[in-house]
Amino acid sequence: MTKSYIKYRSRIGIVGSAVILFWVVLCMRLFNIQVFQSKEHRLKLVAQSHRKESIPAERGNIFDRNNDALTRNIAHFTLSVNPSEVVDKILLAKELHNITGKPFDHYINKLNSKRNFEFLERNIKNNILENKKLQSINGLNINKHYRRSYPHGSITGQILGYTDIDDIGISGIEKDYDRYLSGISGHVIKSKGWKGKYQSRSGLPYEPATNGDNIKLTIDLNYQSILQEELKRRKKETNSKSAMGIIMNPQTGAILAMTSIPDFDNNYFSKYKLDNHHCRAITDQFEPGSTFKIVAAVAALAENKISLLDEFNCENGIFDYYGSTIEDHEAYDQLTLPQIIKHSSNIGIIKIAEKIGSQTLYKYARIFGFG
Repeated sequence: MTKSYIKYRSRIGIVGSAVILFWVVLCMRLFNIQVFQSKEHRLKLVAQSHRKESIPAERGNIFDRNNDALTRNIAHFTLSVNPSEVVDKILLAKELHNITGKPFDHYINKLNSKRNFEFLERNIKNNILENKKLQSINGLNINKHYRRSYPHGSITGQILGYTDIDDIGISGIEKDYDRYLSGISGHVIKSKGWKGKYQSRSGLPYEPATNGDNIKLTIDLNYQSILQEELKRRKKETNSKSAMGIIMNPQTGAILAMTSIPDFDNNYFSKYKLDNHHCRAITDQFEPGSTFKIVAAVAALAENKISLLDEFNCENGIFDYYGSTIEDHEAYDQLTLPQIIKHSSNIGIIKIAEKIGSQTLYKYARIFGFG
């Protein structure tokens, strides 16, 4: 052995041992990462390089009996950012200023915010997807969704109701059938490209949206328009506080038109008094009047208390009923049930009701849906 080798042998041993120990530790660390911690690191990698984006479902539309559309869905866009991730803030602020007309400083202030999330615009109709400069700006999130529109304004407004800013039904048909109309949103997984933009790639999970169901009403748009115009005219002529009306097919019970005045335009529902939103024809309580005669008549026939040929003395139009004077609009003598209904005789129907009694009359009133 040379003197130099003997001199440095201990040092070489220490260095060699250190190198071997380093590789052993490195291999153990690598084994631990690849085997025992593989799932944890794989999830972190996916979280950093992939993003799950929602695919909005288009809300189902509502049609009248002739398939005329009573609602439409208009595409809107919402722009949001994490200010710390936007590099070219001046370009973004300029482009948004040109699109919306809002001050340049309005957007600069939002882009210089210390918060992690800022809405730049919500529910704008401009087709942002056609603006190539905006598309190229890193850090800008563009979400497309749909907002409800009512092409006929106040016509059928009280029946249809309206949706909120998130397109959820909160009134009328929109609310009652929201779970059918709203549909089910889908999603897509996008991976980050070399420029930092997230893109769809084949092989990544994709779940398409299921659009909402359409609904067809018995309402006839033409009849509805006529009814509303006639009610407005009569309200003005009589100086009334309100007017209401229903047009119904008596053979099937289908409601062809229904409204009350004053009404409202559900495109701008927040600008109207809440009372205007109610369809008084179904929300207000009022006495049924002569239409209630049919209840006593049907009850008497169903209980076999009378026949269609039985005659009743209608007292020539004036009848004292327990201290109250009951009058008919014309003087009638003897009338059968069909004639009592035809002439709407108050006296005749009272005498029929007396034959069935109050309990039976109440029973059939409930069967007819009164109460």
